[in-house]
Order: sequence, then C-alpha cells, then structure tokens
Amino acid sequence: MKDRYLDFVNSSFGAGVARSIGLPRPEVLRRHRADQPEFGGMAAIGAGPSPALFDALVDVLHAIGMTSVAHESAHGWLPVANRHGAMSGRFEPHARDSVASDRVQALLFDATGIADSSDLASLYGFFHDALRSVARSGRIIVLGRPPEACANPRAWTAQRALEGMTRSLGKEARGGISSNLLQVAEGADIEATLRFFLSPRSAYVSGQVVRIAAVPVEKPADWTKPLAAKRALVTGAARGIGAAIAAVLAAQGAHVIGLDVAQARDALDQTMLAIEDASPSGGAHAALLADIAAPEAPAEIASALLAMGGIDIVVHNAGITRDKTIAKMAQDAWDSVIDINLSAQERIDDALLAQNVLHEGGRIIGVSSISGIAGNLGQTNYATSKAGVIGRVESMASVLRARGITINAVAPGFIETQMTARIPLAIREAGRRMNSMSQGGQPVDVAETIAWLANPASAGISGNVVRVCGQSLIGA
Repeated sequence: MKDRYLDFVNSSFGAGVARSIGLPRPEVLRRHRADQPEFGGMAAIGAGPSPALFDALVDVLHAIGMTSVAHESAHGWLPVANRHGAMSGRFEPHARDSVASDRVQALLFDATGIADSSDLASLYGFFHDALRSVARSGRIIVLGRPPEACANPRAWTAQRALEGMTRSLGKEARGGISSNLLQVAEGADIEATLRFFLSPRSAYVSGQVVRIAAVPVEKPADWTKPLAAKRALVTGAARGIGAAIAAVLAAQGAHVIGLDVAQARDALDQTMLAIEDASPSGGAHAALLADIAAPEAPAEIASALLAMGGIDIVVHNAGITRDKTIAKMAQDAWDSVIDINLSAQERIDDALLAQNVLHEGGRIIGVSSISGIAGNLGQTNYATSKAGVIGRVESMASVLRARGITINAVAPGFIETQMTARIPLAIREAGRRMNSMSQGGQPVDVAETIAWLANPASAGISGNVVRVCGQSLIGA
C-alpha cells in the first residue's frame, strides 16, 4: 500500500510545505536494487580500549569495496589496514551543511575491549564527533561482546550498557540512518552479518541486538547468490510478506517451494510463476497446497519434501488474525489462531526433524510480531501465538545446535500489506509514524532479513529474534 504522506513530503512541492509549517519529513529509505551497487563510500572507524575486531572489519570492508577513515579513538587501525592492503585515512568531522558526497556511509565502533564503565567515555568521543558526518540512509554498527560471557561483573555491566547507547543513537540519527549492536563471541565470524547491516537490505532494521556465536561457517562462493543450490520451504507464500520472502530467497539462488491453502491456489501459482520468470535457470521452484492446521498436514508436507530431496531452509510465515478483546472473543477464534500461528509450526518441524527432511546445517526461521513482544489491544490470541514463536526460538536453539541447525525469528512491526491497509486511517497513521523511521516497512524488508538469517555464513546466529520495525516505539 502507498504511503501518501511520505510521497507528498518528499515531492518538490510537498517538501517546501513541510519546511514552511514544520511537518516531519520521513526519509525515503534506500533499499536494495539489482541495478545499483550494494556497497560503496567510506566507513568511519572508532574504538574503545583493546579492540579485538580490527582485522575482521578490515577484511569485510576491503571485500565489499568500502574505504575506511580512522577516528582518533581507533588506535592501531591504520597499521592493520596497511597490513591488509586496504585503503584508509584519517577521519575529519563534517559540518552539518556539508555536501552528501563528503559524508560517510557508516560508523563502525569496536567496543569489544570495553571492560569497565569508565571505558564508555570512548563512545562519547567517537559519536560526538562523527554522528553528524553520516549520510542519509547511513549505518551505525557497534560491535561488542555478549555480556554474560564477560570475565567479571564490571565488564558485563559495561557491555550491557552498549544496548542503551545503540538504541538511543537510532532515535537521534534520523535521515533513515539505522543503528544496531552486534554482540560477537570471541572467534565468531561476522562477515555475513556485517554485509547485511551495511547494505540497503537492512533499511528497516534498527535498534536491534544480534548475538553471534563462534561456530564453523560455510562462506558462499558468490555473495550475490548465497543460497545457491539450497531448497527453501515458505509457508503462506501466495501473497504479501510470504510472496516477498519467496521472491527474495529465489533471487539469492534458492529453489523455493511455496506452500499455501487450496483456496489460495491461483495467487500461489501466480507468485511462483513470477519467481520462475525472474529466475535465470527457471523451472526450479514448486507450489505445494496444504492446510497446515490439518492433522495429516505435517506427514504430507514431509513426504512431499522428502521426494524432492529434502530441505535446507524452512520459513514459517503462514498466519491468521481473529481480532477481538478476549471478553468478546469466541473460543474458535482463540483456538484457530494459536493452532495455525504456533502449534502447526511445532508439528511440521517435528515431522521434518524426525525424518531428517531438514538437512544438517539447515535453517528454521519463524515470523513473529512486535505484538508478541509488547502485546496489543484486541489481539490476545495473536500476541500469545507470536510470543510463542519467540519461545520456540529460545527453547529450540540449544536442542538443534548438535545438528548444526539454527532457529531464529523476525518480528515485523507495521508493514505495508493488504492486511494493514484495512486498518482504520488514524490507527494506520499512528502505526506508520511511531518508529524512528517515521514510516511503515515493506514486505521486502522482512524478506531480506530472513534471507540473511538463511545464509550459510549466518551459522553463528541462533536463538535470535530480530525486529523489522524501523525501531518501533511500541515495546522498545
């Protein structure tokens, strides 16, 4: 659905009106386009004491073609960059009115060595100097350690403090600039996650904390097609967010099996045909009809996928709403939402895992919601089911670790879909504006986040719930 206010205030006439009467002007977010470079420009580097990730950062920036400039806090950055043969220089703050070409595309701060609250002053020094130098739709990434892995309470305290800093930066930066915290275990591989958060693919993900464990990682031969030869099941794929997920996974090389109910056959066929037409090889995708709430569905789905050679990625996107306050809600409205949105996921995964249909090293990704985090008026059933999805992620991560399978969830906020188009205007506008980006997200924002979690190089990410909400104020 179109956001007419966003379009108006970013038109030549509307921009003038907005300036004259002081209307907020949300940024038109830069999203991934196949005909435009994904990376480029400069990244400003800052650091606290004893940074541990300079070598890894240089490798990634060099690989994606970004030039670095070192803030005075980043002691040792230039020698590391020189050793890797990477372009680098000294950071100079830019004035607020400097031209766009003078600005940096990203601020990267290595906070891994911060071990005491007094060390947090290094954050102030870097971001005080550098925040105004970030280009529109730029990126802020802070890299720290998982607090509970720290050697003592003071280090745990200081590392936990990074969350408040990072989320506040996301609210202060404006201009479509996102801010996220990566909690990197010692020895963990950060390339897939850095590529995602530095790219336009993460346009609507801000204020998030991602934990990366140290596990063996399979790097893709081609980062533009990281899912090549992988087979992905997407439930609820006929339209909306599900169709976008299927399209993005296919664009990144996956063979997609789109699943939906028989009533959505025509829409599902159109979605899968469009994906096949857009795929260079074509013919590698399939449609599967099933009612996931039916008792026989898990066995039938497992059998169908086994006949195809098994599966590498499972995306549980199918879901329904039956909104009423609980005092007015019928029993079947409660039961159907819990069954389809949550219990069906459990039953399907049980069948896939029991028969080894999901390969070792596979990915399970659930679609939760910020309603499952913050609750929502008139959605006790929906919020319960989506909080349950988060519970599955948290409880199953350790269970699946021995098989190299990761499980994560995305939690969308206000996304422009046919469903949100039916929301009354006043509530719809509030949903759009009550986030740091002051706008709704697009289905592709959810899809790109899922594709990052499905990447074989994202093996260190499990048990995470990533909100795709523009840093919504609800539940923050």
